[in-house]
Amino acid sequence: MKKGHTKILALVISLVIILALAAACSGGSPSTAGKELKVGLITPSTGKVSFKGIPGEHGFTDAVSYINSELGGVNGYKIKPLWFDSAYDSNNTATAVENLKDQGALMFVTMSSTEMDYAKAIANRAEFPGMATFTAASNYRPPAHIYGQMPDYGDDWVAFANYYMANIWKGPGKPKMALHLINNVTGTSVRDAAKLKAESMGIDVVDVEEHTGTEVSMMDSMTRIKGLNPDVLFISSVDKPTYLILKAARDLGLTPKLTVGLAHATYSKPLVDMAGADLLEGIYVSLPWVTWDGNAPGLVKVKEYVQKNNPKDEGDGNYLSMWAGALVVSQILKNAVQNAGYDVLAKGDVNSWKAIETKGIQKLNGYNVEGLHGAVSYTPGDNRLAKTLKMYTVKGGKLTAISDWVDAPVTKYEDLPGWVK
Repeated sequence: MKKGHTKILALVISLVIILALAAACSGGSPSTAGKELKVGLITPSTGKVSFKGIPGEHGFTDAVSYINSELGGVNGYKIKPLWFDSAYDSNNTATAVENLKDQGALMFVTMSSTEMDYAKAIANRAEFPGMATFTAASNYRPPAHIYGQMPDYGDDWVAFANYYMANIWKGPGKPKMALHLINNVTGTSVRDAAKLKAESMGIDVVDVEEHTGTEVSMMDSMTRIKGLNPDVLFISSVDKPTYLILKAARDLGLTPKLTVGLAHATYSKPLVDMAGADLLEGIYVSLPWVTWDGNAPGLVKVKEYVQKNNPKDEGDGNYLSMWAGALVVSQILKNAVQNAGYDVLAKGDVNSWKAIETKGIQKLNGYNVEGLHGAVSYTPGDNRLAKTLKMYTVKGGKLTAISDWVDAPVTKYEDLPGWVK
């Protein structure tokens, strides 16, 4: 070989090595370097539930950093989150969904069920797939293009009611249950589940009280409940109203005799900080995720990142659930890249969205989410991805598991007469 040709060959080899090293340092290969998979993220990080939205936003973005920097992204492609703050507002949420479509997002995630209720009409018309982390039945019944990361608030009620009937109620006759529900989909999911299933479960729902997120006292509603002499109370709400309900129940002498159950969004770090251990002692909670002091493998990285980036969020279920949501999204994208190819996804159009659904979401089959909640699988006719819950009680000030993971059977809410979809 001539000397000049040898030099050219050496330069080419050197260039190839440099490109390969650069790609390796960026977590990808020469074919994936610089290429991204855009995912929308909508959280209520300002406004009346910012106490939930901020740690949720942090949990998702910290998990994306972990996926991109330590797991090599998605088959070498980096996830790029496109974040919007909804401020828990319908117009902001709708605008965010339209912007995400225009910016080439492949799918979007809402933190709250209320946000997804604002988003679902636009998304379903466009066939733009979305996933809600905190979910209500109205988000995805009947099934269309919206999915739930975990069981919904109605599932919480069913799990608690089953546990109550099997382990707490001693009879005779039917137990009398009162419901205290926030006046949005967080509450209506529970109301509708009880309408469909209470009678067959042998439960007499004697009262359904509704409240807003801005109440200053719950004495009037809890006095009405006291007059009905219920055996059990179930609450689906957020932190301050729940604190006020529990305080009124204690002040009226209803607790500790009255059994109290909470849906999963209801039990939160702000509630614990506000209510204290004494007021929460003995309550029951349905949770679709693990606790921070558990032994799930994924908790190691969760704790590492939260302590490094957002130490105020440690112990917060909103952070943990949204971190897990990012892992689920990563698996969806991995399926879609493998089954449809990056070139299909790169366009960020309706064909890309279809590929995300049919080649990504609907190919989920037992992904274990690093043990942070139930395994995710797609089941035709059921757009919930994880379908298991665990029952807990507060004992000695600590949330303590009292059941194994239990299946949450699908509930066809659309069969309920007059159900608002």
